[in-house]
Amino acid sequence: MRAKILVTALAVAALAASLAPAASATTVSVSIGPELSAKAQTYGQSELDGLASQLKSEVEHALAGHGQLGPGGGELKLVLADAKANRPTFKELGDRPGLSMMSFSIGGARIEGALVKPDGTSTPLSYEWYETDIRQAPHKWTWSDAYWTFEQFADAFVRHPADLTKKSANVPR
Repeated sequence: MRAKILVTALAVAALAASLAPAASATTVSVSIGPELSAKAQTYGQSELDGLASQLKSEVEHALAGHGQLGPGGGELKLVLADAKANRPTFKELGDRPGLSMMSFSIGGARIEGALVKPDGTSTPLSYEWYETDIRQAPHKWTWSDAYWTFEQFADAFVRHPADLTKKSANVPR
């Protein structure tokens, strides 16, 4: 009888642990890393600022949707380390008149950062994804692959944050 109660209690505890938020954050900040900052002359600073804003928005939305954004959480400090466009940006089109918006390429992004918990401990995070199949590119807009990377990072952070502490593989979708 005691064994049955113990097994039931352990099962309930395991279920509760699996349903608990994996990671939470009070604030999310996104900065642009030096590698991507160097591309501002090519892409345009407003494009990079828009990417940083989109990453922050995507992560905050995912956290809020899973009840993991609010008081008592840590500070999620992200760095948009790199991004590659699928199509020319407005600045590129303006700088090179012969360049066509019909031009396309494979894109993606790399995100680094850390979750700083209220007790001061820090967990480094890293995620990257770059498209490997050019056949998908003609159907995409300027930052499709980068935005897709942001969505995947946000989802992974709220569901499986431990997976982000290792270098992420470039897994095709």
